[in-house]
Amino acid sequence: MTKRLLSMAVAAVAATSAVPALAEFELSAYTGYQTAPHSVVEGNDPGGVGKFDFTAGWEGKSSAMPPYYGFRGTWWRSDTLGYGVEFNHAKVYSDDGTRRDNGFETLEFTDGLNILTANVMRRFPSESRSWTPYAGGGLGVSIPHVEVTTSGGKTFNYQLAGPAVTWVAGVKYPLTDTWSVFGEYKGTYSMNKVDLDNGGDLETNIVTNALNVGVSFSF
Repeated sequence: MTKRLLSMAVAAVAATSAVPALAEFELSAYTGYQTAPHSVVEGNDPGGVGKFDFTAGWEGKSSAMPPYYGFRGTWWRSDTLGYGVEFNHAKVYSDDGTRRDNGFETLEFTDGLNILTANVMRRFPSESRSWTPYAGGGLGVSIPHVEVTTSGGKTFNYQLAGPAVTWVAGVKYPLTDTWSVFGEYKGTYSMNKVDLDNGGDLETNIVTNALNVGVSFSF
C-alpha cells in the first residue's frame, strides 16, 4: 500500500507540470521524533461500544515499526521560491487509558496517518553563510491505515479520510554541490472521518508535531 501512496505522490507531481521548467529539483528524505496532542474522537460502533464521544491520548512511537518517515520533492523556480509534493508517514497510537476507559481493544493509525500534500516552499539564501533557512506549507489529504477493534468487530484498511495541511521550518547545510543535510520542525493537521467495517464510523482531527533530520539530493 505504501507503494500505491508513493505512486499517488508521483501523479500529484505530474499534475504540477504545467508550470515553466525549473532551475533545480530537490529530493529529500527524513525521519525524526513525532508526537500528537490529545484529540476528540466521536462516532458509532454498532454491536460494540455504541455511540461514543471522548478525548483520546495519542502516542507517536516514532521508532516502532513501521517507523515515522517522509519524502519531499521540490522544484525551485528561483533562488527563493519552490513548489512540490510531500508524503509524510506519521502515526498515532491511543494510550492504554483511552482504550481501557472507552471499550476499544485497538485504536490507532499506525501503518501511517499518511499525509499527502502539495507544498509551497521559501528559502533564504545568503552569501555570508553556508547554511540556508527555509519554511513552507501545503494542502492535501489524509490517507490513514485505520486500525480499530472493539467487541463489535475489527477494521483494518486504508481509507481516504479527509483534508490535511502541513507546515515546516528548518535549516539546510550543504555537504557537496548536490548533497545536503537538514534539520526541521514539521507539523500537520488532518481531519479524519473513517468507516468501520461493522457499519459504524469514527471521526477525529489530529495534529502532529515532529523534529526531523534528513538528507537532500539536488539536480
